[in-house]
Amino acid sequence: MKIPFNKPYLTGKETFYIQDAVYSGHLSGNGKYTKKCQTFFEEKYKFKKTLLTTSCTDALEMCAMLLDIKEGDEVIMPSYTFVSTALAFVRQGAKIVFVDSGKSQPNMDVDAIESLINNNTKAIVPVHYAGVAVEMDKIMQLADRYNLYVVEDAAQGVDSYYKNKPLGGVGHLGAFSFHETKNVIAGEGGLLIINEDKFIERAEILWEKGTNRASFFRGEINKYGWVDTGSSFLPSELTAAFLFAQLENIEEIQKKRISNWHHYYNGLISLEKEGKLKLPVVTENATNNGHMFYIVCNSENDRAQLIDFLKKKNIFAVFHYLSLHNSNYYSSIHGGRELPQSDYYSNHLLRLPMYYELEELSIDKIVKTIKEFYSSKTT
Repeated sequence: MKIPFNKPYLTGKETFYIQDAVYSGHLSGNGKYTKKCQTFFEEKYKFKKTLLTTSCTDALEMCAMLLDIKEGDEVIMPSYTFVSTALAFVRQGAKIVFVDSGKSQPNMDVDAIESLINNNTKAIVPVHYAGVAVEMDKIMQLADRYNLYVVEDAAQGVDSYYKNKPLGGVGHLGAFSFHETKNVIAGEGGLLIINEDKFIERAEILWEKGTNRASFFRGEINKYGWVDTGSSFLPSELTAAFLFAQLENIEEIQKKRISNWHHYYNGLISLEKEGKLKLPVVTENATNNGHMFYIVCNSENDRAQLIDFLKKKNIFAVFHYLSLHNSNYYSSIHGGRELPQSDYYSNHLLRLPMYYELEELSIDKIVKTIKEFYSSKTT
């Protein structure tokens, strides 16, 4: 039996809602299902304003535009993240200042941020890796002290919390992803979260290709035109319809994924106690949304061998990010400052299969296979 790394989950209503959108005659963005999705997030998580986007990358690009990031500005973020986190700000001309990961988990080391702040610093972009919250109180205190903006890259953080506050709703702006590997999916898709009133009007303009079209449809003006920069950030109603079917089932989806996460943890804890690997850490102020289950191997060689061992058993596990500060594109700009913990996770972290339809028997097989691997290394 093959166990893939990921398998997109369908609730059964996706095609029904897509068909409804098709026959409604409104296929472009900002129709009935777009509004339903945005209302869902605003009511369930009390976000001030949300805008559905074609991807999390687009949502982050909107954040960079809303903050008027420009050449000469500096933006602080972790190196251990996906390229979109940085790319959104690089496109605006910013210099990225990378922060190392912490020793206990891949999230950015918040205690290392302050020394990197200078007069050119404009924003801090925490990434909630695996849906586990960064220590946001410390970041928001720094933002207040130095008059900075905070953009939460919560691509993996849907339905996860920091001190009872939903991720994406703590900073000034936030972004979700609905890529097919996420908890709730649309194939591709994202969400811009706006937590400050002053950003709302311009966000709608950027979202509508630089026009004040949203104000026109609300009857606030008698015609609309080109008033600012922007792009085609809206997804079609077909994407929104698919997503809405997922959102209707978010509680069931989350319950199953979290259960799977704990089944992994309970099965592998003995190997951590034996010092053969490390398991994920969920900090005191964070919740676990079951987005990902990973292990941290003791060496790069262990990880490579374990991937091969699992693959021979038809189990597909994968590593994750390569540190952005070492990338071909940005290493010369970064300037050679070492970030050893980020590199450590790049070389040692291994993601195990995680999806809604993953059964406990399959998790048991994965756990058993991992234990066989480590047993074979000691005999």
